[in-house]
Amino acid sequence: MKVSRLVVGAVAVSLAAAGCGGSGGETTTNADGVELDVVTLTLNWYPYGEHAPFYYGVDQGIFEEHGIDLTIQAGQGSQKTVQAATASQTDFGWADTPAVLAGVAQGLDVTSVGVFLQTTPSSAQFFSDQEIETPDDLRGKTIASTAGDALSATFPTFLEINGLSEDDVTLQNTDPAGKMAAVISGQTDALLGFATDQGPTMQESADRPVSYLRFADHGLNFFSNGLITATENLTEREDLVRRMVAASSESWARASEADVAEVIEAMSGASEQLPSPEVLTEQFQATLELLHTEATEGLPPGVNDEADWNATIEIFADAGVIDNAEDASVYWDASFAPEG
Repeated sequence: MKVSRLVVGAVAVSLAAAGCGGSGGETTTNADGVELDVVTLTLNWYPYGEHAPFYYGVDQGIFEEHGIDLTIQAGQGSQKTVQAATASQTDFGWADTPAVLAGVAQGLDVTSVGVFLQTTPSSAQFFSDQEIETPDDLRGKTIASTAGDALSATFPTFLEINGLSEDDVTLQNTDPAGKMAAVISGQTDALLGFATDQGPTMQESADRPVSYLRFADHGLNFFSNGLITATENLTEREDLVRRMVAASSESWARASEADVAEVIEAMSGASEQLPSPEVLTEQFQATLELLHTEATEGLPPGVNDEADWNATIEIFADAGVIDNAEDASVYWDASFAPEG
């Protein structure tokens, strides 16, 4: 069942503002005469395989079953998505947890209602012929990074845990969109990025195998992307928030068990910059490995453990992303967790 992808499609209403901001309580009616809340979700970046479960949820009518007509919008980085959610320019956001921590620390009224990617996809990525197999093999390498993002903030900790120092590598400050080009052209030996994002694209573009040193495999794990909303929505639109979290969790659970080709097909037309089906498939399958920690294994997607939250908060306090490690409840509302 196809209701909408990037724009409102089959529903019978004209809402010109729906695609450029929060819906502000707008409703529409589906073909069966059922009233739906018009809801916007802004991603952390342009659509790629990590986002497939949301498109699958729309395609399969899961969000509609929860009374939601969902419009999915491309983002331009988690920081901007956090700001958009705070300003009610979007009803919900999909953003990296470090950006949420930093936003709250800066006084932004935004709250996580569930982290879905509970194992970080953060990694050093490089062509396999570089013969980098352990963190120690990064000695003397030049690595493309983006100053101020979560990857560059935590990379010194990754190095320290693995017996290295910042002086053992050279970080080349690079615009996020230019990191792959830097590696492909040989300007840098590696890049810092998400293993669910750049690597598969870089591998296809250069027709060379890509390998990874994943932070989580080498002693450093923390929360990544999850669902956020303006704090005021937790009370003023409580029922909608509950339905959105439930629909998102169900979409992720069903996508993880569905035929992969069917899930990827649901992203068709999502963006002019959409990667190939092969890249989307690799990105999506890599994402499914990130949904749980030991504490949440077997629970629905989006259910978090407070100890995992505290561990993430401590890591980013130590990294200087936030000045103080506040209680998890400052950043996250556990009461919206989907039921098993």
